[in-house]
Amino acid sequence: MTHYLLVDGYNVIHANASLAKVAADSLDAARKKLCDALCEFRALSRYRIIVVFDAHLVAGGIGSVENHRGIKVIFTKEAETADHYIEAATYKLARKKQDKITVATSDTLEQLIILAAGASRISAADLWTEIETTRKTALATHKNSRPIKKNPIESLIDPETAQILENMRYAK
Repeated sequence: MTHYLLVDGYNVIHANASLAKVAADSLDAARKKLCDALCEFRALSRYRIIVVFDAHLVAGGIGSVENHRGIKVIFTKEAETADHYIEAATYKLARKKQDKITVATSDTLEQLIILAAGASRISAADLWTEIETTRKTALATHKNSRPIKKNPIESLIDPETAQILENMRYAK
C-alpha cells in the first residue's frame, strides 16, 4: 500500500510563522524551504509526497511538474487552483482502493471535498507539528542507537605509553 500526502503548498507555508516571514520577502525561497522540510519528512515517514503550488494567476502559465529530491512539485496551469488540482488528484488516487491518501490543507471547503473522496486530512499547522515530532523522534533514536566508544588509540598502544599520554593530557 502506498500512502500519499498531497500538500497545498502556499497554505502550509503560511501556517508556519518563520516560512510566512520568508515568503513575505521571497516566495521562491519559502517554496524551497518547504520542499526541503518535506524531503526530510518523506525520508523519515515514507509518504509519497506531492506538493502543489497555485500558479492559476500566471498569464499563459502551462503548469509544470518537477522532482525535488524525491517529492513531486506541481505548479498549476493558468486558471487552475491548487485546490482544484488536489481534488482531481485525490479522486484519481482514490480509485485505487489499496492506496491511502492524506491531504494537508487548512481550507475547510477543501477538507470536506477530499473527505468525501475517501481521503483523510491534516491541517497545515498539524502537518508542521508532525514534521517536527518526526524529526525529533528520529534524532533521539539516532542518538540512543549509537554506542559511545572510547578513543581507539588506547587499544593500539601499550599501557605505559597510554599513561604517559594521559599524564600529558592532564599536565601531571
